[in-house]
Formats: sequence, C-alpha cells, structure tokens
Amino acid sequence: MAVTGGLMVLFIVAHMVGNLKIFFGRADFDGYAAWLRTIGSPVLPHGGFLWLQRAGLTLAVLLHMAAATALTLRARKARPVRYRHRARQHSYAARTMRWGGVILALFVVWHILDLTVGAVNPRGVPGQPYGNVVADFQPGRWPVTLFYALAVLALGLHLRHGVRSALQSLGRGSTDRAGALSTGFALVIVAGFLSVPFAVMTGLVK
Repeated sequence: MAVTGGLMVLFIVAHMVGNLKIFFGRADFDGYAAWLRTIGSPVLPHGGFLWLQRAGLTLAVLLHMAAATALTLRARKARPVRYRHRARQHSYAARTMRWGGVILALFVVWHILDLTVGAVNPRGVPGQPYGNVVADFQPGRWPVTLFYALAVLALGLHLRHGVRSALQSLGRGSTDRAGALSTGFALVIVAGFLSVPFAVMTGLVK
C-alpha cells in the first residue's frame, strides 16, 4: 500500500507542477503538453509515454485499493467484535479515507473525460489544453469548479493521513512532527491545484 501510494504521490506532485505552467501563458502551457507526448521518441510512438503512465497509474490505483481492502479485512479478522465505545482518537482525514478514495475515483473518471478525452469539455480541442482549461472553469460552469474543489480537498485529506502514516511507520520524527509535515505537504498540493480554476474564474488566466 505504501509503495503504490508513493508512486501516486510522485505523479500528483509532477501533475501539479505541470498545471502551474498555465500561469506562464498559452504558448508555454500548450508547449509543455505537446512535449509530454514526445517523451521516449522515437522508441515510443507519439503519446506513448502518456499511455504507459496512465496504465501504470491505473495499476497502482487498483493495487492500492486491493491493499486497503486486504488491510481492512485483516483488521476485522483480528478483532471480530467491535469496540462498544469508539474512541475519537483518529483525525477526520483518517475517518474519511474510504469515502475520500471513492470521491477521487469518480473525479478521475470525470477528469479524463473532461480534460484528457475532451468528451465533456465545452471546448475540447485536441492539442490546445490552455483553451480547454479556460473554457472548463468559466464562472458559468461553477458546478464543475465546485466538484473539482471538493475532489482536491478530498485529495488533501487523503494525502495528509497517508503521508503522516508513512512517516510514522518509517520512524521519521515524532507524531507532532509527522503531523506538521503531512499537513504542510497537503496544503501545498491543495493550493497548487486549486489555484488554476480560481485563477480562471477570477480572470487572472484567460
């Protein structure tokens, strides 16, 4: 579970950094998207790296879900009788990990249909991601932006708990230090992803 989670964290960080290139303008953002499709050329076909990446991420997500299910079943088997009074010792993020995962899974499907395939994007022009993003987060499409924001917040909660658990398992610092580092990391990721739709809605990116 830690390995698959780590792989997804690396992708999330890279994806967020790539998204922030939109603030450098249309040419830089579209050029970056075009460059991603040439990675591995001529060994890989055009866009081949992205499809390999998507396949790897899909496998990581499925293995992550399988590991979560296995750990849950193992915990229930170890203690078949539930506690009569459940202690409120876990954070909100920890208590909502499963629901957060479901929200993220649904969002990924929408995100692919929206900004990868373009099937539900109001513009959906291949090779022009800047224009597609700007069209997607216009003020009149606030329900889409709201769904995006909720998914990003769920991601932040998921990351906060996951990174904190990983740091504690590795023995990297005290509980307070692990909590501070995981919270800081989650806030950076949330702010980075939300900056794009909010910049479009406010006209900073147009």
